[in-house]
Amino acid sequence: MNAPLLCCRGLEAGYGTSRVLFGLDFDIRAGEVVALLGRNGMGKSTTIRTIVGGLRPQRGEIVFEGRPIHAERADAIARLGVAIVPEGRQCFPNLTVHEHLVAFAARRNGVAEPWTPARLYALFPRLAERADHLGNQLSGGEQQMLAIARALSTNPRLLILDEATEGLAPVIREEIWRCLALLKAQGQTTLVVDKYVERLMALADRNLILERGRITWQGSSAELDARRELWGRYLGV
Repeated sequence: MNAPLLCCRGLEAGYGTSRVLFGLDFDIRAGEVVALLGRNGMGKSTTIRTIVGGLRPQRGEIVFEGRPIHAERADAIARLGVAIVPEGRQCFPNLTVHEHLVAFAARRNGVAEPWTPARLYALFPRLAERADHLGNQLSGGEQQMLAIARALSTNPRLLILDEATEGLAPVIREEIWRCLALLKAQGQTTLVVDKYVERLMALADRNLILERGRITWQGSSAELDARRELWGRYLGV
């Protein structure tokens, strides 16, 4: 079996003297969609921040494509091919939609069909209609589409979404799920956090459940569907 695209071993992290993650061990293989599940405050966003270089781990290692990255800066990790759609979207208020899609564009990884503005507009037609609008002139749903498109414009090896559909209207959530299903069909490796467990199970190949900074369970979506007692115990569903 091929080596994992991302490998986390003994990962511990926190803020100041407060420890949040306690020895996480997990892998993500190329082409997989992995869901990171758990109640609020269990360490999901801290895990993501640590992977992308926003937080330096206190112990353990993170290896991406065979290269240790836990001591790298966030910009270096991004250039290696890790892209994040952050919680809260963080679109730039003074850049237009189109400027978002060209300012961060990078043709990495030798992809046969790189994500260009034209392809991104085809993925999200609403953005094409808003191409000249500034980031602060968009609705929340449009900003989420833009945040995903911006991440894809870097042609990442690993796409990470923190709270993929939080605060979005149902029709917009469906648009985001449609997009993620299409990306999976195209082989995009993805790590995703979201509270809609049913929708995540339909998308994810594997699921990791975090409880107080530890992985308490991991398995396939079929296995998670068969273990509904875990939903109430760890997910509040």
